[in-house]
Amino acid sequence: MSAGRSPVGIDELLERARRGYERIEPREAYAAAEAGEALLVDIRYAALRDKDGLIPGALVIERNELEWRLDPQGSHRSPEATSHDLRVVVICNEGYASSLAAASLHQLGLHRATDLVGGFQAWKAAGLPVTP
Repeated sequence: MSAGRSPVGIDELLERARRGYERIEPREAYAAAEAGEALLVDIRYAALRDKDGLIPGALVIERNELEWRLDPQGSHRSPEATSHDLRVVVICNEGYASSLAAASLHQLGLHRATDLVGGFQAWKAAGLPVTP
């Protein structure tokens, strides 16, 4: 840490990250994905996916691989990482880790990246499609 700078707590870090973009609600994310206007990306770890299920059509990328897989210029990118204009909706379990992940994607130039308010649990509670 640099001299003269005080540490930032996680709540402040989260607030700063979320100021950089507009978050999306589950039904809006569903509609955008159905219309082919957004790529849903599930960053939950395997145990949660096994326990709670998957969002049909969502690309599963573990959090520790996210930037490598979605950087359109990266040598390890996924086929879906076609451009910096890609609208990515990052989904974690409850909508916290996804906020930090979306902010990280913004730093890579993915200026339309966002995250799902409430995460997978909000998606499921809204009655949106989930497969075992």
